[in-house]
Amino acid sequence: MKAPRVSPVSRISLGLTSLMLMLLLILDFAGLVPDYLRIAREVRQRSSQAIAIQTAALLASNDPMILARAYADFRAGDPDVLSLAFRLNDGQIYVAVGEHARHWVAPHDEQSVLDQVHMPIFANRQPWGQVEIAFQPILPNTVLGWLRYPTVVLMLVLGLSAYFGFYLYMRRALQYLDPTTAVPERVRHAFDTLTDGIAIVDRERRLMLTNKTFNALHPAAALSPIGRPINEHAWLCECFGTDPEALPWERAMRENRAQAGIICDLQQPAGDPLKLIVQASPIVDPKGVARGCLISFDNVTEVHRINEELRQTLVELEASREQIRQQNMELHQLASRDPLTGCLNRRAFFEMLEGLFISSRKQAKNLCCIMCDIDHFKRFNDRYGHAVGDEVIRALVRTLQAGLRQHDLLCRYGGEEFCIILPETTVAQAAEIAARLRLEVELHAGSSVRTTEGLQITSSFGLAGLAADMRDPAELIDRADSALYQSKEGGRNRVTVWQA
Repeated sequence: MKAPRVSPVSRISLGLTSLMLMLLLILDFAGLVPDYLRIAREVRQRSSQAIAIQTAALLASNDPMILARAYADFRAGDPDVLSLAFRLNDGQIYVAVGEHARHWVAPHDEQSVLDQVHMPIFANRQPWGQVEIAFQPILPNTVLGWLRYPTVVLMLVLGLSAYFGFYLYMRRALQYLDPTTAVPERVRHAFDTLTDGIAIVDRERRLMLTNKTFNALHPAAALSPIGRPINEHAWLCECFGTDPEALPWERAMRENRAQAGIICDLQQPAGDPLKLIVQASPIVDPKGVARGCLISFDNVTEVHRINEELRQTLVELEASREQIRQQNMELHQLASRDPLTGCLNRRAFFEMLEGLFISSRKQAKNLCCIMCDIDHFKRFNDRYGHAVGDEVIRALVRTLQAGLRQHDLLCRYGGEEFCIILPETTVAQAAEIAARLRLEVELHAGSSVRTTEGLQITSSFGLAGLAADMRDPAELIDRADSALYQSKEGGRNRVTVWQA
């Protein structure tokens, strides 16, 4: 059986389409095409964190109906969510929305995946349970699903459109390039079909032929008779400057070399100027002598306008991305900082302390903890009010931050109680730091509260160092807290080092 014959136009169109699709794949591999999976992963991670934070807040009410309504609202607002549930540590479902038993599949390695996300909830530093969220699968699992996948649809539509576009264009172009179809009677008609403006001049620079596109460049072009020197067309020559020797066709015929890529702005009697790309190629005889010149004018005004719009869009996108980055930083600040003092909240503090604790134990480095409490803080609230009490807390934080290093951790542990972590610091060095901080608080904290004069602020300190028998950071904090209790029992405004 004879194989079907494929025309050259079809082969060229198929090759150009394949090259275009290959370029698109290379751009996707290089990261220049938006990653749908990465965007979906980030959106689902933020959504999971938001529902986990909301769950932790609503669990305090001990009302499962409130939590169930919140889960139902979250599921109704996000069509990708199939089901939500809060599972207690004993494995019992406390609240569930949707057919959770059917949609939820626990990950094998207990790590969240793209479609099955679980977030632990803690109470008093102890695991309470976990939020389980089942999402719609992102990647299809059927042939029909893959055919509907955005990337596959894009490749198919782009490939088919490009193939037919290339096919129609190449078939038309090859007809003009085929010398068997070019007859003298149709030369002018052939030039008129070109999208570029064409002008042919002889060695005396007289116009011998122009096409319709050239005549449409300017109102005066159609009025110029054939045989008139092109240099007399002021509307055309003035966009190249005042030097006649700099005209593209003059240089092409003088140097006997093509002049390409010359950009000029062609002024119009009414309206904006046209952006043109001019090329001039000498027409030579068999001896290589220039007998004339072929000049083409490519109108790229619309392309230039679109490029300007794209450039402006990119500038706006960059500004929007910077705004999003600033907002993300603000969200991170709100999520990790105490709103009154600006120091670390307990959640962020324990996340950072966990890493310091593990690394210090593995590398046998020193690690010290200082617990600090404002002496007789209730008296400030009772005598001056809670607004002054807040100023007292902020004054203490300013004093502590001024005496700590940049990599030290400062956390608002309780109402007027603060916890300080000093990496790579011995107990003796930590005792000196605590003594200096105690003295700075006694001397300067009260005077820094400008709304109320005559305040005397003191604080008590307790510290402990990392020991080999400690299993978690809580033991280090407990020892420092015990030392703080001894400072309070011993009269306050003093530093106590924990001892066994």
